Amino acid sequence: MELGILYKMLACLFDLDGVIVDTAKYHFLAWKRLASAWNFDLTEEQNEHLKGVSRTESLEIILKLAHHTLSKEAFEEALQIKNEWFLDFVNEMNENEILEGVTDFLHLLKQNKIVFSLASSSKNAKNILQKIGLFEQFDAIVDGNDIINSKPDPEIFEKAAKKLNTDTKKCIVFEDAVAGVEAGKRAGMKVIGIGDKEVLKEADIVVKNLKELTIKDLENLLSK
Repeated sequence: MELGILYKMLACLFDLDGVIVDTAKYHFLAWKRLASAWNFDLTEEQNEHLKGVSRTESLEIILKLAHHTLSKEAFEEALQIKNEWFLDFVNEMNENEILEGVTDFLHLLKQNKIVFSLASSSKNAKNILQKIGLFEQFDAIVDGNDIINSKPDPEIFEKAAKKLNTDTKKCIVFEDAVAGVEAGKRAGMKVIGIGDKEVLKEADIVVKNLKELTIKDLENLLSK
């Protein structure tokens, strides 16, 4: 079905990890390996605090949890080492990593002439999209290389809306992280959470995956 005139300027802004692909598991394995060098065993529960934030902030959080300090040089080296380990996983990625419902949902948006952008804090986002064959699908891409402030700051979503030439009030954010949900709300956008309703309770609606959504759902959300 075609969108009504009121919704012609609707835009969708997608986080990457946990929404398009599940690279969060690879980030966790790389961070866990790094933390073990300081005799700290990073847990999956603690890893939840790293979702949606930058690499630098993630390392700061881990160091605080581990009660460990690094010199400026060692800090930068740790960031590089972690990223190299993560990229070892990324280099093996393919279209089979795309989460359920994503390909069909993006196709549905294209059919209805709805523009969409990636809005991911990851500096590896473009590389990942290339690996899974979705790079050309996005009308715009904003990643960690384009922003100063990471989520929950709304900068990344504001920049994505600007790239799409769309009013922030006409944007719908798709997020799996609490920090991302907060960033979307602070940008004045509607937010669809992907994952656990108890964790993403600040989102406007929460679904398990994109397979559950229809164009009508987007219309109804934007009209509220």
